[in-house]
Amino acid sequence: MRKILVIHGPNLNLLGDRESEFYGTTTLDEINQRISKLARELDCQVEFLQSNHEGVIVDAIGSSKGKVDVIIINPAAFTHTSVAIRDAVSGVKIPTIEVHLSNIYNREEFRSKSLIAPAAVGQISGFGVNSYLLALRAAVFMVKK
Repeated sequence: MRKILVIHGPNLNLLGDRESEFYGTTTLDEINQRISKLARELDCQVEFLQSNHEGVIVDAIGSSKGKVDVIIINPAAFTHTSVAIRDAVSGVKIPTIEVHLSNIYNREEFRSKSLIAPAAVGQISGFGVNSYLLALRAAVFMVKK
């Protein structure tokens, strides 16, 4: 069975209350439920991690080698600052899809630069919760190839 690790970065635990004009009103738990439901339909297994700590995310990526087929990551604020997460993604050589709820290219200028994207196989942004669902579909497609 295909196994996919979904990583939610800093402050995503605050979804539902946090800046709803950008992120909507859906909570992280609701997002995970929707991902889990689609995973069952697509016959794959998902594991979730949310952390506000860069090192925890780096450790999770590093320890996933040989255990997961694809990583879906919303690095949130670390998108623009974390060489460590980028290096972890590059180092494990697990296909990784970067996702964002909002369109990071249609916001503040500093958000338009992703350090993670060059190490990822692709990026999906701007579709709210559907960014994750599209990424899951892409992940399953990649594993089937």
